[in-house]
Amino acid sequence: MSENRFFIALLPPQEVQEVANQIKQHFAEFYRSSKAFNSPPHITIHPPFIWDSQNLPNLENHLQAFAQNQSPIPIILEGFGAFKPRVIYINPLKTPELIKFQQDLSRDLKSTFGLIGDTEKNRPFAPHITVAFRDLTKSNFKSAWEVFKDRELHFEFTIPQLTLLIHNQKVWEVYKEFPFK
Repeated sequence: MSENRFFIALLPPQEVQEVANQIKQHFAEFYRSSKAFNSPPHITIHPPFIWDSQNLPNLENHLQAFAQNQSPIPIILEGFGAFKPRVIYINPLKTPELIKFQQDLSRDLKSTFGLIGDTEKNRPFAPHITVAFRDLTKSNFKSAWEVFKDRELHFEFTIPQLTLLIHNQKVWEVYKEFPFK
């Protein structure tokens, strides 16, 4: 039996990923925080979970069927946010479409596979695109947050697919994408 770690996310378009990666690079250079490079820029929809690779076709087929019943999701990124004292992120607005999509997928994964998401762990859904975390020291957080808390950033786009990411023992990478209808 071989098990892998996965998580489910929405990835912004390439041009938005490039901007997010430039911001991550800024944090690496000026605040010695590079752990955010361990995954592509994304909005987590379902947190990391362990999955038996022999059962992977079941998960893939299920995500494919789920995605085919969803419409592309409009996303608005507006400025920056923080989970004090270590995380700074690009702030996606909690639109009704994004909240409903996350709730529907979480409910579906729980009822079908018994997968528990953040909301079942009593953590509210807090969409974010991380640009600095874990290795951002408290003092560097304080300095960086002074710079980023009022920094403007605005993007509007539609995400046409759900993405399953896999951990390759070093970083998270895209495993498979599931297009919406």
